[in-house]
Amino acid sequence: MMRKEVVRIFRIWAQTLLPPVVTTSLYFIVFGTFIGSQLAPIDGYSYIQFIVPGLIMMSVITSSYMNTVSNFYFAKFMRNIDELLVSPMPDWVIILGFVSGGVVRGLIVGFFVLGVSLFFTHLAIHSVLVLLASILLTSVLFSLGGLINGVFAKGFDGISIVPTFVLTPLTYLGGIFYSIQQFPEFWQKVSLANPILYMVNAFRWGFLGVSDIPVWICFSVLLAMTTLFLCIVLWLFKSGVGVKA
Repeated sequence: MMRKEVVRIFRIWAQTLLPPVVTTSLYFIVFGTFIGSQLAPIDGYSYIQFIVPGLIMMSVITSSYMNTVSNFYFAKFMRNIDELLVSPMPDWVIILGFVSGGVVRGLIVGFFVLGVSLFFTHLAIHSVLVLLASILLTSVLFSLGGLINGVFAKGFDGISIVPTFVLTPLTYLGGIFYSIQQFPEFWQKVSLANPILYMVNAFRWGFLGVSDIPVWICFSVLLAMTTLFLCIVLWLFKSGVGVKA
């Protein structure tokens, strides 16, 4: 299943890999170069350096989520999921097959966006371990989230509702373009309710060594949410809710 997912990602690269790279390049040009050059440094880094980790994470989140939700929904739509469910494969292997595709696509897109960012600024890696752990856990988390969305989606519109009305607002308000330390105390506390804030800050700490939130708290939230989503997906497959006809 993983090999099939990887082959599909590269076969239709113009749909899976190119759009997020082009979109993020526009963010670098508009926000990083044009607007960012007029803004004061944040935590000792230029504005474009500050937003690069967040933009990479945004691309990873979107790509991981959309890959899994679309693949699983189309597997249901084409009735291919029935063949998998009646096969000798246990549920966790099927789940791993779908999730691995989302993780691979998210990591590849993140790598390409990182490469593009080097044309606009230079980056130093503060902690490779934190960097890799945060991006891997985030891609797994949102691949599982996409799988949950795919299970409950009743039509083609159903796979775009959550990304449009939930994921996109949370991502833009997740500290990608700003530090919450710039907010009044009340809005800082409100921002802490956004789970994407913790992922962006963990990843930013891996690059720059700065974070609005202690890194151990970021990883605690990441691990807790990943565990929760995994339990939900396992229960859905075991109970057959939204999965079995």
